Amino acid sequence: MEAGSSTQDQAVEGNGVCPHFHAAIELIGKRWTGAILCSLSEGPQRFGELTRTVPGLSDRLLSQRLRELEDEGLVEREVEPGTPVRVTYSLTQKGAELRPALDELKRWAKSWHRSA
Repeated sequence: MEAGSSTQDQAVEGNGVCPHFHAAIELIGKRWTGAILCSLSEGPQRFGELTRTVPGLSDRLLSQRLRELEDEGLVEREVEPGTPVRVTYSLTQKGAELRPALDELKRWAKSWHRSA
């Protein structure tokens, strides 16, 4: 076993799924979360832009998912004072580290969709 790894980290080799992987997949696998992260991986966006880039997503659910992603440290919210107040959402460093995984998933999805 590598230095710094734990029994839980090795669970995938034993009888279960790695708990870290499970927690990550549960988070990004929530309905609409992947699409929001994918959209924000293209750059910062305001709320209205996100509603246009992720069609079918209600304002209420978008607000909820953005709060969850903020709480997990994947998305940050920047409030620009003024009238009206402008709020911009962007990926944090932690969220940006998901880009390669999201890009690979997009590539796989396109390949998989064509072959189905």
